[in-house]
Amino acid sequence: MTQVYIIAAVCFVIGFSIAFVIHIVNIGRLKKELKSVQGFLESEKLMKDTLKKENATLFQLRQAIEMGLMKKLQEAQQHIKRQDEDILLLQKSNEETEAQLQITQPELHTIKLKLIEAQNAIARYKGQLGK
Repeated sequence: MTQVYIIAAVCFVIGFSIAFVIHIVNIGRLKKELKSVQGFLESEKLMKDTLKKENATLFQLRQAIEMGLMKKLQEAQQHIKRQDEDILLLQKSNEETEAQLQITQPELHTIKLKLIEAQNAIARYKGQLGK
């Protein structure tokens, strides 16, 4: 009977030892997987931070470009307004000059109008030939 107890005790110890070794191997494998997952998580966090910084930089760049374009647009609008004012002044001056020319030299004024009409006709013909 003692042999049975001894064999049972030895089998228990061997079984316990095998289970312990299997458990240690599993724990080692799990630790390696944990380190791998933590490394992956850390790399993802770094990529996320990098992307956040890039997004912030691009957003600032976009805002700077938009501000520059808005400034150029305002300058262009002011320039157009100034040109419109100049055109109106020029038209007024031309009308006054035409009126004076018509009053002082009506024949010259008539010839000038005919010349303008002829130039317009020539431009139309050139346009028709160009098509």
